[in-house]
Amino acid sequence: MESTIRNRWGERLAYSFEPGDPDRRELVVLGHGVTSDKDRPWSHALSIALRNEGIASMRISFAGNGESEGRFEDATITKGVEDLRAVLDALPERHVAYVGHSMGGAIGLLCAAADDRIHGLVSLAAIAHTAEFAQRMFGHLRAGEPMLDKPHCPLSANFMADLEGLGSVLGAVPGVHVPWLLVHGTEDDIVPVQHSRDAHAASAGHSKLIELPGADHSFTGESRARMVAVVAPWLTRCLEQ
Repeated sequence: MESTIRNRWGERLAYSFEPGDPDRRELVVLGHGVTSDKDRPWSHALSIALRNEGIASMRISFAGNGESEGRFEDATITKGVEDLRAVLDALPERHVAYVGHSMGGAIGLLCAAADDRIHGLVSLAAIAHTAEFAQRMFGHLRAGEPMLDKPHCPLSANFMADLEGLGSVLGAVPGVHVPWLLVHGTEDDIVPVQHSRDAHAASAGHSKLIELPGADHSFTGESRARMVAVVAPWLTRCLEQ
């Protein structure tokens, strides 16, 4: 694996690597959501659970987020797909599955539908209807104003144009031919559970949907353990196939 990973624009992508059994080639890449980075509690918890199963994992920050190079204002779903492809380029000997949360889930769906280097896909509270999400969450803001009350995350015209231009990522669903798990909390007030229900319906039975009663968008509190208890064993079975 390359020690430094750069996207097509030459921006370094920060990541944290959690080793597994050195004799195994399976690896899980974990991607975050809007205004976030690789160091979220849910991703730490899932990495530890995978390590205990002997599976290595890599938590990444998309360009412009966290410790990765690039401008936050340039971070979009479309650019995130290119970032994920750059990560896959650095893992030629690995049998890779991808876990994406929120915006990272939309990135994972688009990438998995077009790139056969992803052998398993997990969508956590993933955005499906991108235009609806953009307008509902940020339509009241002007460019430059903080997203989700985070001053270091200014809303950009690039971000809004990308989400509105995509409209929805459900058109990519027929291209996903690998095992696919969707997990969504019923109390998610950022990305409603209907997004995952619609993605599952679009897959015509190919995917598996698990709804976690009472879980919020970030899987905080005891819902984090419930999410990990579902996802880690599923990934272990998926990567052993």
